[in-house]
Amino acid sequence: MNPREAFIALNLIEGVGPIRVRQLLDHFTDAPAILRASGAELIRVRGIGVETAGAIANWEKSVDLAGELKRIAEFGCRVITQLDEEYPESLRQIYDPPVALYVKGRMEARDRQAVAMVGSRQTTHYGIETARKLAWQVASSGVTVVSGGARGIDTAVHQGAMAAKGRTIAVLGTGINIVFPPENAELFERIAASGAVITQFPFNRPADKQSFPIRNRIVAGMTLGTVVVEANLTSGALITAGLATEYGRQVFAVPGRVDSPRSKGCHDLIKKGAKLCENAEDILSEFEYLFPASNRPASPAETGALPLLELSAEEQKILATLEHEERQIDEIIRHVGLPAATISVTLLGLEMKRLVRQLPGKVFARNS
Repeated sequence: MNPREAFIALNLIEGVGPIRVRQLLDHFTDAPAILRASGAELIRVRGIGVETAGAIANWEKSVDLAGELKRIAEFGCRVITQLDEEYPESLRQIYDPPVALYVKGRMEARDRQAVAMVGSRQTTHYGIETARKLAWQVASSGVTVVSGGARGIDTAVHQGAMAAKGRTIAVLGTGINIVFPPENAELFERIAASGAVITQFPFNRPADKQSFPIRNRIVAGMTLGTVVVEANLTSGALITAGLATEYGRQVFAVPGRVDSPRSKGCHDLIKKGAKLCENAEDILSEFEYLFPASNRPASPAETGALPLLELSAEEQKILATLEHEERQIDEIIRHVGLPAATISVTLLGLEMKRLVRQLPGKVFARNS
């Protein structure tokens, strides 16, 4: 058994988490040695009780390692551990780094320069549009955007980053073969094609109330800072922000309407010391030592406009539809014949390039 397989097996044992694995590694030096140890040897390790020692010593009775390895190969994902260079450096530094990360797509060295953007599942139009635009701006500056793949703000964040042709990583609260929410199946495939979908959970692990806080620590832990775009006072996004603070990372919050419950969480974060965030420059300026001006595009504040990208086929179709008159978004969808989500993201890209503008009532017009 090689070390990677041993880490996968340890990750499958019920009740053996990252902290216990770290304690075991301090004692046995490598993962295969942990699985070879007897119950008597295991119980001598600080923090390892009789029940945990028994579970590890008899792991082959409860863990189907061969089956998990087969599922990994057939699904087309990989598993990385802290022994691998791909493992996010910032994640190594937290108290309980994941034992193993299942990865569909690829992790890159530039993902060390990553920012998390999170928010509530229940959103407003303002929150969705702000999330998409912020993610577009940050991703177009060469920074990887990380979020949780959930409904609402997370989905908008991933869409915005991809509209900028930038990198985005989705951290799941399920096994990598489970699509949750179901409507994000296509989104996850697109993220994996140009970025990565990752999780610490083994195959077939469903979502539950415990899995999402566990997921949130990865989002906060692998990034330089966390931006909360829109959140009420009970949002899980505040858990991510709290973890970022615990890890010594910067927290940003986007202000909203003072009478909107959806903005209460962000306003509370600002009162507690989070940096108020109105645009990407508020984020990038905090990490200027990592993103010197010579290494990133000029900011909107410096140029008055965002950098232009080449027009995609979808963008060209929409511009042609708006050639002679403004149209409501439903009209654009009917004329262009693409899915609503694709149209929405493409319109965002055109807005950011100053080629179209949005009017009240989700009406769009082409700029002359």
